[in-house]
Amino acid sequence: MINDQSGTAAPRPYTPPTLAQLGRVHFIGMGGAGMSAIARIMLGQGVPVSGSDARASAGLAELGALGAVVHLGHEGANVAAVDTIVVSTAIRADNPELVAARSAGLRILHRSQALAAAMAEDRVVAVAGTHGKTTTTSMITVMLRGAGVDASFAVGGTVQALGVNAAHGTADVFVAEADESDASFLNYSPRIAVVTNLEADHLDHYGTAEAVFAAFESFTALLPADGVLVACADDPGSARLAVLAAAAGTRTVTYGFADGADIHIVAGTGTGLDTDTTLAIPGVLLGPGAADTAVPLHLQVPGAHNIRNAAAAVAVALELGVDVHRATEALATFNGAARRFELKGEGRGVRVFDDYAHHPTEVTAALKAARTVAGGHKVHVLFQPHLFSRTREFAAEFARALDLADTVAVLDIYPAREDPIPGVSSTLITDALSVPIGYAPEPAAAMAALVGAAQSGDIILTVGAGDVTAHGPALVAALNAAPGNQAAANPVPGNQARNTPGTGANGGTPSGGTRG
Repeated sequence: MINDQSGTAAPRPYTPPTLAQLGRVHFIGMGGAGMSAIARIMLGQGVPVSGSDARASAGLAELGALGAVVHLGHEGANVAAVDTIVVSTAIRADNPELVAARSAGLRILHRSQALAAAMAEDRVVAVAGTHGKTTTTSMITVMLRGAGVDASFAVGGTVQALGVNAAHGTADVFVAEADESDASFLNYSPRIAVVTNLEADHLDHYGTAEAVFAAFESFTALLPADGVLVACADDPGSARLAVLAAAAGTRTVTYGFADGADIHIVAGTGTGLDTDTTLAIPGVLLGPGAADTAVPLHLQVPGAHNIRNAAAAVAVALELGVDVHRATEALATFNGAARRFELKGEGRGVRVFDDYAHHPTEVTAALKAARTVAGGHKVHVLFQPHLFSRTREFAAEFARALDLADTVAVLDIYPAREDPIPGVSSTLITDALSVPIGYAPEPAAAMAALVGAAQSGDIILTVGAGDVTAHGPALVAALNAAPGNQAAANPVPGNQARNTPGTGANGGTPSGGTRG
């Protein structure tokens, strides 16, 4: 179902069915962020939609209110009156609805193929990269809509300023997060391709770092003759991709702090959650007759990585003919995406944030941003590794990233789609940590230790792509219940209790995200 040509640099473009050909569309696992986004888009396009999920959720209720037929539980009878089935990689082959669909000879699409069908009539801005896709896609969407372009969009998390993760707009522009985790981004036909960065990840699918790079080469090769690659000059993988794409005849626009970037970030300063910077943009990008211009930019989100994300958004605005000043004014209203350094609350003068970071580079960026927000105060982290394979590959890198904090409690691995791997546990990370607290298999004890360590002005950050996000509100409640700065009654001692690490809370993938 996936146009997986990750070992080639000359992909065969995927031709999706038309919306009329899809008929009645059923989503198996409709409650997930990626699936619900496409269902919402198709409902806005007038497509009859139904779907199922194992449990009720606010997202399913919203889709039901928009006209979708919602089934709780998976049963073959749910697909009796539909024409097309949409699945994600997470749906197992023995799912009763999928089995029934195959038996009936129904059209079965991967969610990326369904999204390709929904985007087929639009100019597509596809945002790819190992990190930063959700935030950058959200920034571009908020920017365009704020500048008067009612773009359609599909994002792997809720855009806080808009309150949803997808919508069908009236403009002929579609902004989509392009997931590389299973090479399904090769099913898209972008007019503008944004690559925020490119490094090894999802090796359970690709096997090697070079195979990851080859998939991105194939992705950029999908651009038409009048298309453009927007690439980060600060990231070695993205910069290398831009050089190769340009050599192959693809027009490229680069951005970043690096000298020579087409959109050059001149400076950046941050205080708390606010960031101010200046972008040096050559006249050739601003339009006929324009001179080189220093464009000021104010953001409500912290970190150098978010300055880069905003520079990418500005590059997209210029490609779509949006005035640069209208674009930056709209970007100043962007206040984040769900689970991307999201403020969960405050207690006893301690703020609690939640971040989806699940790769060492993302953890490093989140902790550097936390340092900016905390000022001279301390940063405490509750970290949950995501996937056994990723922990095995990057344990040492995770430890180096987490050492940027003052205290770190590391939970058991969240397995998501994987079975345990012998010898792989969170202690691969905590054995290499230099900061306290270390391995903390019991969430309650881990939270008690962090609450006991935190003082007024400090930050507690929950980090990971699993269900660690659920502990943010509990930390806020515990802070508000704790007297003064009294140490917790049951702090987690050092790096102990390592003999029998568990495998995480459960084996599902939380509905708050789509990435691997």
